[in-house]
Amino acid sequence: MFDHIVFGVSDYEASKAFFLKALEPIGMIVVAEGPLGIGLSADGKSSLCICHTEEKPAHLHLAFTAENRQQVEAFYRAALEAGAKDNGAPGLRPNCSGRYYAAFVIGPDGHNIEVVCHESEV
Repeated sequence: MFDHIVFGVSDYEASKAFFLKALEPIGMIVVAEGPLGIGLSADGKSSLCICHTEEKPAHLHLAFTAENRQQVEAFYRAALEAGAKDNGAPGLRPNCSGRYYAAFVIGPDGHNIEVVCHESEV
């Protein structure tokens, strides 16, 4: 498990708004914000930190865990409403496992953002 991940974005305000809206369905909230950027967390232990950079950020694949499939679907809707581009609608990914239920979007800087649930449908 990671403690925190820090990555740069080209438009801090747009990325902040995007990540807050897109990740709200899985409980991500602001835990810190200051001159260096913003920290988001769902568990109070690990955090995703976003900071502004003048450099063009390299594309990342960020995958977040959902507790259930409804959170995956809510993430997908919220992310699209926040301006993301579709990169894989919610659904099972049988090439990963029989229970790998995920959705993928492309965020403001081209990052591939995924939310995945490993639980069977309830």
